[in-house]
Amino acid sequence: MQILLVDDEVELTTPLSRLLRREGYGVDVAADGETALEMVQDYAQQGQVYDLLILDWMLPRQSGVAVCQRLRSQHHNTPVLFLTAKDTLDDRVQGLDAGADDYLVKPFELRELLARVRALLRRREGLAQAAANSSDPSTHRLHIEGLELDLTTQVAYRSGHMVALSEKESQLLAFLMRHPQQLLTHDQIYQHLWPQGEQPSSNVLAAHIRLLRRKIEVYPPPLIHTLYGKGYWFGTKP
Repeated sequence: MQILLVDDEVELTTPLSRLLRREGYGVDVAADGETALEMVQDYAQQGQVYDLLILDWMLPRQSGVAVCQRLRSQHHNTPVLFLTAKDTLDDRVQGLDAGADDYLVKPFELRELLARVRALLRRREGLAQAAANSSDPSTHRLHIEGLELDLTTQVAYRSGHMVALSEKESQLLAFLMRHPQQLLTHDQIYQHLWPQGEQPSSNVLAAHIRLLRRKIEVYPPPLIHTLYGKGYWFGTKP
């Protein structure tokens, strides 16, 4: 497993890269956004892709958000874990909207970062295995209320329009679509999206829901409903 760690704080990258290597990962380090993009491109020219990017939000030359947006626009689907001091809901939405898969607020515990790394790499391996084992594409599509989700490509279709989703958005939407017309509590969704011991801090689920609504509810009617203090409901309004 090869990880690209992008941060301009040497006092962070030095011990963190040492820790990751001790855990058995290969680690490359970049100190700014432009260098990170160049390293991804150079690696791709060798016929390889990074298994994970650990990306600081505030970087010289290009911000982490700009780097993530550029990679997603070029169809790089490598998981991205943001490291940042920004912790408002709007900040989280911005990061997720840029294509990030997870979000860790500084300062953080190293064991939590390692748990996030393991979770993202497991999900990446699981998706690759599912795609390799797929023999019937129809089993990888969900249809409900005029919305279709292709689980393999992570693309949704609504009213004839294609909606590209991140890996986490696809997982969240699939979970909602598999449980229509019923209450899904916050705990149920957290347990599904983040295995026990790897759950993110509060507001991450709300940020994902907000971003997912922004994408699929451009076309009416609304399908994701908030039951305040309880959870979420997918389908016609309860």
